[in-house]
Amino acid sequence: MNYIAPILIGILYALVMSAIREPHRRHFNAIMVAGAGAAYLSGGGLGGWEFLFAAIVTYCAYRGLQSWTFIGIAWLVHTAVDLLHHFKGNPIVPFWHDSSLGCAICDPVIALWCFRGGPSLFSLFSFRGKAASPELEQAER
Repeated sequence: MNYIAPILIGILYALVMSAIREPHRRHFNAIMVAGAGAAYLSGGGLGGWEFLFAAIVTYCAYRGLQSWTFIGIAWLVHTAVDLLHHFKGNPIVPFWHDSSLGCAICDPVIALWCFRGGPSLFSLFSFRGKAASPELEQAER
């Protein structure tokens, strides 16, 4: 369950985010990943390197206001730092030893969704008998 639950959480995240219309969905996700970038600042155990990581994710989040790709990159950077914390630092949730590992499994799921352009997962199922494309989603707005 330590491996399945984080994957399901990543899918659930994308599903919940699908309820937000574009471009607000992209902007909201840029803010979310910026917040995730600061998650370890209060005691992650890697010293000053925590600030460098936060700065890199903040830059990617800022660029993410205009680009889903940068949001995906930020989630992958967060994944790398999650792994560092799992093996060398403190867990993201102090009372759950494997929380950073769970985060490192969840984050790439979110990153993959971002690299696809953060599409509405609701648009994957069209009641017209065919999968809706991003162009169709844009046209329906």
